[in-house]
Amino acid sequence: MKKTHGLTAAILAAALFATGCAPTETKRGTAEVVDDATITSKVKAALVADPDVKGTQVNVNTYRGIVSLSGFVGSESEARKATQKASEVAGVTSVRNDLQVKPTR
Repeated sequence: MKKTHGLTAAILAAALFATGCAPTETKRGTAEVVDDATITSKVKAALVADPDVKGTQVNVNTYRGIVSLSGFVGSESEARKATQKASEVAGVTSVRNDLQVKPTR
């Protein structure tokens, strides 16, 4: 009987582990989290590499391929360029631009 309990417990634990990493409507799976982190890194690198964008002042977050840009830029054209660069990264499905233009003094 103990062997049956041990086997049942092992099967139950494996089932719980497998479903714990599976994506749902409101929760990302492990692979999606890794994909989003990769996209975030690639977008950030593209922004930092572009001389027309102050990439160090732009925050990048990704959720299920949707990239959100926030922070401050010097002009509307810089904000548009940041959106364009982000949309060119593989895996990006859309870009939400929440960038704020710094007021000039």
